[in-house]
Amino acid sequence: MICEQCGAPLDGDDIGIYKKLINRGATSFCCRPCLAERLHCSVELLDEKIRQFRAQGCTLFAPLTEPTPLLTDNN
Repeated sequence: MICEQCGAPLDGDDIGIYKKLINRGATSFCCRPCLAERLHCSVELLDEKIRQFRAQGCTLFAPLTEPTPLLTDNN
């Protein structure tokens, strides 16, 4: 998918924050920079909100995966 305003490619966080803040049933979306401009806030604030929503378990955002530990001879 691409941003409806600037044509930039979108990632899951772009789509998730748009749905969370604008319209859960949306079928077209904005990238974070365009959304930040629309909401008169910074991209950094949107990223912080994404982290907060993810930590709360919001299913609009994929959970961060823990790095797989490297196996050693001791394991």
